[in-house]
Amino acid sequence: MALQHAYLRSSLDEQELFEDKSWQLSPDAWPLTRREVEDLTAIGSACLEFHQALEILYLRSVSGKKLLRNKDLTVPWVADYLDRGKPLRLIEHARSKRQAGNFPVVLRPDLLLTDDGYALTELDSVPGGIGLTAYLNRLYESGEDRVIIGAKDEMITRFYQSLSGLRPNLTNASIAIVVSEEAATYRPEMEWLAEQLQYRGHRVYCVKPAELFPLSSSICIDREGNPEKIDIIYRFFELFDLDNVEGIDFLFEAIESDDVVVTPPLRPFQEEKMTLALYKHHLLGDFWKENVSKKSRKYLDKLIPESWILDPVSLPPTAVVDGPMIGGKLMNSWNELETASQKERNLIIKISGFHETAWGARSVLLGSDSSRQEWKEGIEHAISISDRNLHVVQEYRKPTRVKHWIYRSTGEVTEAEGRLRLCPYYFVRDGKVHFAGGLATFCPPDKKIIHGMQDAALIPCRVIENE
Repeated sequence: MALQHAYLRSSLDEQELFEDKSWQLSPDAWPLTRREVEDLTAIGSACLEFHQALEILYLRSVSGKKLLRNKDLTVPWVADYLDRGKPLRLIEHARSKRQAGNFPVVLRPDLLLTDDGYALTELDSVPGGIGLTAYLNRLYESGEDRVIIGAKDEMITRFYQSLSGLRPNLTNASIAIVVSEEAATYRPEMEWLAEQLQYRGHRVYCVKPAELFPLSSSICIDREGNPEKIDIIYRFFELFDLDNVEGIDFLFEAIESDDVVVTPPLRPFQEEKMTLALYKHHLLGDFWKENVSKKSRKYLDKLIPESWILDPVSLPPTAVVDGPMIGGKLMNSWNELETASQKERNLIIKISGFHETAWGARSVLLGSDSSRQEWKEGIEHAISISDRNLHVVQEYRKPTRVKHWIYRSTGEVTEAEGRLRLCPYYFVRDGKVHFAGGLATFCPPDKKIIHGMQDAALIPCRVIENE
């Protein structure tokens, strides 16, 4: 049974976590077949394997160790790329032995639905939308004949299990979800998430960075006038923003003394968009074959678009750039990309990470949807800051047109055409990945870059039995 417009509207209006937020409403969750759910579950395992292999790649690059068992290949340039523009303290922390094997416990790839299946445009390890999706799962589950992915509050349960699993020796560990001012728009949903876990008797609090304070070697928060030691921190702030996090030095010390665990880890190499380009790099193919299972590579090979790191290093006249072809020829310099025709500009340029424009599609430039002057300026900007922030060039896979039911503002329902971004949420515990919910963003067909917007519909996912 479809959810009624009045019920959806009143339910959302009652929730403070949606204050100042609005989107189109749909009477029905996004349908996924059993086979699609199986594929999405496998994609989650592939994402974790990718992270595990990435750590091996980075640390071997740092140490100068051979990359392959039977080939004398070292890649110091990988660490140079991933560390570029990062403060020394953060680099040393990411490389420390204590941090080895420390991966994000929440993974969310951004998947665009194209004519050829999904295209993975980003693998987000500091994702928003956890509380939002969990609430929508609960809301849409109230309809009849629905098998919602993440039903019975599974996202809330898995979120807690992933965090508490970082301190398995503690009973009811104290957990702080720390949301920075820059990410303040996500604070209401994180507060709601913490509140739901408190109802279950868990010590989970949503706080601002300024509410953390050191006491001896511990990190604490104030609870009714008394300090409460925090065992686990879920970090909802970007690493480039650390200078604005009060007491960051004390936090580093507490992590390094194992007094507190922070996830996602303070390891910037795990959060660079260029890692997808490293997966596609022609020199690294044998490495990924040795370190990622055949099943996971099958998914990653198909999901990840052709991607390149825009590194404007000077080349001899006999060398060519590892990049797209212009006029049927490989480039000798990234500046030549400025001359690309509109058809050849079916490419995305975006900053790789560690920058205030590296999230929310702020730095994304689609060449085929830009004027020649905008394209030229985008390339020149990427080149001009490459000594501290690298950009990624990625093949643009256009989302296909699909249909779904949408409510008009009057409450009438209509079958609308649009384009889809699917964000599955994966929760990791004990090395196992659990697919516990998905958020579908259904945008009008004229939108080329898909993200949360007022004229998009945000809806959870359900399972259907038939194609």
